Amino acid sequence: MATESTSTKTITEPSRQLKVVREVDVVVVGGGPGGIGSAVAAARTGAKTLLLERYGHLGGMATGGLVNIIPNLSDITGRQYLFGLNQELLDRLTARGAASYPAKPDWGSAEDRVVDYYHKAALDWFYIREDYKLKRNRVLYTAVVDPEVFKDELNDMVAESGADLLLHAWGVLPIMEGNQAKGVIFESKSGRQAVLAQVVIDSTGDGDLFVAAGAEFDNTLNPELRTAMLANVMWLTHVDVNKFINFRDGQAQDYEALMKEAATQGAHPHQFLSVLKNHEDCAWFHMFQPRADGQASDAMDVNELTRVDIQARKKALVTYDFYRKNVPGFEKSIIMTIAPQLGLQGGRRVIGEYTLTEKDLVTDEVFEDTIAVFANNDNGTISIDHPTLCIPYRTMVPKVVEGMLVACRAYSTADTINHQFNIIPHCLALGQAAGTAAALAADAGVQPRAVDYATLRERLVKQGVYLG
Repeated sequence: MATESTSTKTITEPSRQLKVVREVDVVVVGGGPGGIGSAVAAARTGAKTLLLERYGHLGGMATGGLVNIIPNLSDITGRQYLFGLNQELLDRLTARGAASYPAKPDWGSAEDRVVDYYHKAALDWFYIREDYKLKRNRVLYTAVVDPEVFKDELNDMVAESGADLLLHAWGVLPIMEGNQAKGVIFESKSGRQAVLAQVVIDSTGDGDLFVAAGAEFDNTLNPELRTAMLANVMWLTHVDVNKFINFRDGQAQDYEALMKEAATQGAHPHQFLSVLKNHEDCAWFHMFQPRADGQASDAMDVNELTRVDIQARKKALVTYDFYRKNVPGFEKSIIMTIAPQLGLQGGRRVIGEYTLTEKDLVTDEVFEDTIAVFANNDNGTISIDHPTLCIPYRTMVPKVVEGMLVACRAYSTADTINHQFNIIPHCLALGQAAGTAAALAADAGVQPRAVDYATLRERLVKQGVYLG
């Protein structure tokens, strides 16, 4: 039946019965870093767990988005804070020759040979920070990984944990009884089906489930921050890297003029050089797509997503053509891959029992429910005096929805905090804590917000997580 108003037409969707295909302790929606951490931790903690992922692979932005960089594992002195599943994954990838990072003695190093290696690759933002006390640059413990090997390793890790996995399954709605989540409805080629669960973990990145559940959220985005822009990544291979570096560094004025011309012609004027083993002839282009009107992109608007995806792929081809024709070292380059997944930087964030704001960058508070410690590397002199940020479990607990946790970039943070602390290793750490908490809640028959903090922290420490 259709109805019409003065502004829009609507239809009433007929009700129908859905097949319940699983009954589990914990269902995780979204197989990005937060979802991986959640599913593996929940299953290892003893919960019957199901992970739903809309694409045909795991890893989210780290794989499908070609954002293969795992940064900020240490502070600028080289002290590591993110261990747990983050370190386990890097160890597994290292064993397969699929990860690259500074040797441990070089974490925090200010030696020219170490700093220059990453500076030549133009990877300064990921690897190098200024020590304002020493007045020298230092190298962080940051890693890059091979996204294709990463996909396979994640499949193995999930299977080994005992969690079940459904790919090509898009979680669309929480099943609600009042204000309590009881499961998830998902769509796939098998139709519309249901999963019942004691705890639902929203790892969609955009908060698709907690919004539908009625949770309060904040979607404020400062247009000047990274999180307000969508992006796409392209990799070129068969690049003569030495020839390019000699031109870039030896003819700096010519290079700068050429990059200005690239921007004028609609090409991307910045590139990173791969430091992955066997990828030494590759260049990476992370092409942000700011809106022409200067406003933040809305990653929840299908029209905006379509516009940016088309625009980004056009820009990738313009960039490729410009570099082949004009930039020394790129004459024989070819497109290795363009990310199939659009880069979504930020968006909706749940209003949790605690919201991290800028004041938390300078308080040095260790919360009674701290579940992770992040290195605070991006705030200049503040970072020197306050090198860490403790993350309370309450940032993942929606204020008004029961039976649900949020383990992804949509955790409870102000946008000024989120744009620094919502990247791959952060989400993986959040997921490890959320999955562990969900399993504890299911086992005890309590709501996630009632999980005993001391027990949760004890379990995380046993998993190798650093909590200060």
